[in-house]
Order: sequence, then C-alpha cells, then structure tokens
Amino acid sequence: MKSPALNMLQGSIWDKLPQFALPLAATAILEQLFNAADVAVVGRFTGELSVASVAAVGANSFVISLLITLFIGLSLGATVVIANAIGRGDAVCIRRAVHTAIAMAFIGGVLVLAIGELSAAALLRMLSVPHDVFPLALLYLRIYLLGMPVILLYNFAAAVFRSVGDTRTPLLALLFAGILNVFLNLFFVIGLHMTVDGVAIATILSNSVSALYLLRRLQASTLPIRLKVKLIRIDRDAFLKILRIGFPAGIQGAMFSISNLVLQRAINSLGPLVMAASCAAFNVEVFAYVVLNAFSQACTAFVGQNVGAKQFDRCKRIFWICLGEDILATALAIFSVLLIGRHILSFFNTNPEVIELGYTRLIFVFAAYTFTTCYEIFSGYLRGFGISLTPALLTVFGVCGVRICWIHWGFPHFHTFRSIMAAYPISLSITAGLLLCALLYYRPTRRFRPISSRNPV
Repeated sequence: MKSPALNMLQGSIWDKLPQFALPLAATAILEQLFNAADVAVVGRFTGELSVASVAAVGANSFVISLLITLFIGLSLGATVVIANAIGRGDAVCIRRAVHTAIAMAFIGGVLVLAIGELSAAALLRMLSVPHDVFPLALLYLRIYLLGMPVILLYNFAAAVFRSVGDTRTPLLALLFAGILNVFLNLFFVIGLHMTVDGVAIATILSNSVSALYLLRRLQASTLPIRLKVKLIRIDRDAFLKILRIGFPAGIQGAMFSISNLVLQRAINSLGPLVMAASCAAFNVEVFAYVVLNAFSQACTAFVGQNVGAKQFDRCKRIFWICLGEDILATALAIFSVLLIGRHILSFFNTNPEVIELGYTRLIFVFAAYTFTTCYEIFSGYLRGFGISLTPALLTVFGVCGVRICWIHWGFPHFHTFRSIMAAYPISLSITAGLLLCALLYYRPTRRFRPISSRNPV
C-alpha cells in the first residue's frame, strides 16, 4: 500500500498543514479516550477492588507519562533529522536515520524496562502511594513496563511516517489497537476476573499490534523511508543528530510533567472537591491542547524538509500560515468546549460545586492558550531548523521555574484555587515572550541562508 505522504516542498501550504495536523490531533484524542476506557473498565468491573484498582492505575500515570514524554521528544528529533534529509534528497542519510530511530526505540525500551523493573517499588514509595493501593499499583507498573519496547517502537515508527507528512497511517494503527484494547480489557477483567493486571496485559498486546503494523508498513513502503530489518543498527552520526534535537525536547516535556506535579500538590491541599474538579477539567481541556500541539509538530516537519531543500522563503510562509491556522483551530476548539463545558464536566461528576470549579479551571487555562499557541509554534519552527536546546531551556525556565516559584511564594498568601490557576497565564505568557526573543535573536532563515543569496551582487 502506498503511504499517504504529503509533498511539503511544493504547492500550496494552507491545505496541507491541516492534512498533517488534524490526524495527529485525532491520534492524541484517541489515546486519551482509550486510556479513559482502561480506567472505566477497572472502575466498573472489579467489584470490591474497583476503588483501589482505579487509584492504582492513576498512581502510575505520572511515572508512565514522564517516561513516554521523554522518548516522544527523542522521536521528534528523528522526525526533524529524516525530514531535513528528505529535503536535501540525501537517500543515505534518510536510510541511516530511519534504521537508527528504530534501533533507538528498541534499545531504549529494553533499558527502560530493565531500570524500571528494578526501581518500580522505590518510585511508587517516593510518590507516597497508600499502602492499600500499593500492591495493585506495583503489579500494574511491572506489567506495563514489559510493554515499553513495543510502545517506543510505535512512537518512533510514527515519527518516521510524520517525517514524510503521513499522520494518517499512525492514526489507523492506533485506531485498530485502541479498539482491540477495549475488547481485551473486557475479556481479561470480566471474562477472566482479573484486575489491573488485565488492563496492563491488554495495553501490551494492543501496542504490540500497532507497532508491528507500522513496522510492516515501513517495510512495504515505496518511499525513501523503507525499512529493512537487516539494516537496523545505530549509526553514530544519525544517533547524535537525533539526540541533539530530540533530547532537549524530551527533557522539556519531562519538566512540564514535574511542574504539573507541583501544581497538583497545591491543588490537593484544597480538598477533594477541588481535586475532583481539576481532574475533570484536565480531561476536557486536553482535547483543545492536542489541536494546538499538532500544528506545532506540523510546523517542525514542514520546516525541517524545506530547510533541507534550502527553501527559506517557504519556511517563513509555513511559519505564518501555521500560526494563523493554529490560532483559528484552537479558538474553534476552545469555543466548542466552553459552549458545552458544564455538560461535559457533569459526565465526570454531578456535584454543582465541582462543575463550577472545573469550569473556572477551563476559563483560566483557555485564557492562557493564546500564549501556548504562540510558544508552541515558535518552538516548533526553531526545531525545524535544528535549534532545540534553546527552546527547551527557555520553556523549562518560563513554565517550570515560574510555576514552582509561584506556588512556593505566591500561593501561601492567596490560598485559593484561582491563585493556583493564575500560574497558567503568567507562566505561559512569560514563556511566549522568551521564545519570541529567541526567534528574533536567531532569525533562522537569515542565519541558514547561503551568503551568496543573502548578499546578491
């Protein structure tokens, strides 16, 4: 089957960006829905252990998010390196980068599996998991870690497809795997009377299917990204290029998780009603975030190819069109969510106070999304040029540093939910400002443009 790749180097831009971004957003939304299905199954069909089972799955969310976010950043490095090589028409570099990315995924998955199994109990103790939940949480984490090689293989294979503009194939793979995951959850939990071990095993099996599907599609591809098993190995130059771009992006995502943990601890101090409201609102607001983040990844991939082809004027057009379309799509998503926000929140909890507190969080977070959209596009644009460390450092300072300082010094004087939520627009506006300064400083289209074309005779 021919991969539905996009020609990023020629033709119109405005219609191709949504073709890339929207399937990517749909993939992230499906991941959220299928994760929610895991919680729903153990919450409804494990009898007396339902509360403990849900708590066990939830207790692992931070650890799992931290691990996967780090490697998703690395996979973004693979997207940029391969896209840049495609733009240059460098078939040797494409081949080496593709096979290095797949090798990195498998080796990284095995390392995470080994280290995670050795430190699983210590990690959960560090998170102060309650004693009655601890055995189930440890069981879930140990089984889940067994699937890390295939989980990372899916993410890196998806990154390879994204480098040629194909976001539909990973979406199709996830759709198959997600539906299978739901059926396996029901089979293991209802049919075999398992608890968290059932949903963990279902996750591994379904992720194995999605990873194998993408690998098979890569092997059958007629594009330059075709995979040959005998060539899978680490190429030093490709590895260092992927690491240079991907590692800062992974650390940036990991630090985001840590800063959110600090905010969550402050929220927890306000009692169960606020905790429930914040949890419900988070599960709603994430749908708008994945839309704006998808356009950021689109910007990175499109710019990456055009930098390789030295089409710098086209890079500028990609930036402005991507920023405009991202603002429009995010505004539409926010408007839709706010319009029916209270009704959506009521699915999670019918308490009127919880619904109103949750809606308050939505307003604060969505007010900050104007800045989020800008800094995501700024960051994605710079990464397309291979500039990854600076956006990562500025984001760590602007988001993580400001939020931690705000909770440490501001929150004790204004011990309210609104004061915590104020950390979002404050930190994100500062981060957007810092990244705008970085963009103006680097002026990447001028820096990377050949001297002869900058100074024509």
